[in-house]
Amino acid sequence: MSAGPAHDTPEAERPIRVLLADDQHLVRTGFRVILEVEDDIEVVGEAADGERAVSMTRATSPDVVLMDVEMPGMDGLEATRQITADGPGAPAVLILTTFDRDDYLFAALRAGASGFLLKNGTPEELVEAIRVLARGDGLLAPEITRRVISTFARPGDPTGTAHRRPDADAALAELTPREREVLVLLAAGSSNAEIAAGIHLGEATVKTHVSRVLAKLGLRDRVQAVVFAYENGVVRPGG
Repeated sequence: MSAGPAHDTPEAERPIRVLLADDQHLVRTGFRVILEVEDDIEVVGEAADGERAVSMTRATSPDVVLMDVEMPGMDGLEATRQITADGPGAPAVLILTTFDRDDYLFAALRAGASGFLLKNGTPEELVEAIRVLARGDGLLAPEITRRVISTFARPGDPTGTAHRRPDADAALAELTPREREVLVLLAAGSSNAEIAAGIHLGEATVKTHVSRVLAKLGLRDRVQAVVFAYENGVVRPGG
């Protein structure tokens, strides 16, 4: 699953194209300074609000959008929903915020974000997050996985299926038993290496299974697979 649109230049030779969306000019400048010293990253534009972020994304075709949450007019969550609604060729969205809040985290994941970072992280963490998303992987650290699970376990939705997808059963029926097993392990936050060790397969085979799971379920990355698994009853909080 690609994190961004195809380009004529071979993947190994072209830089990762990044769009910055934040209402604070100094913040955007800081991100640009951090990123432009990296040989494999190119900043292709800046946006100060969500509406501009959406239009510039469609105009510049970045691989990754760094998205602030709180912006004037259209906020980052709605902008993320519109960007990711463009389909498999849409860029990955990395949410960046100063607010360590579960409602922002989960709203961002439901909106289609592929990663979530706090702005008090290090430049190295930001650069690595961009590279991870550009490879087509989601950025879901173990502590974030635990917070996702705890959200589903809250009173009022004991099964974790309040947002169940209407076509979930049909989509899940397309999975082989092995692919469903891989989905369960993805929901636990397991890496490819951990899945391979757990079900006694090679990492290359696991990677193929993961790609097939995402394709059959219409998901972009591992982050979305975790959310799907809990929302659609594949796994249960505490299970």
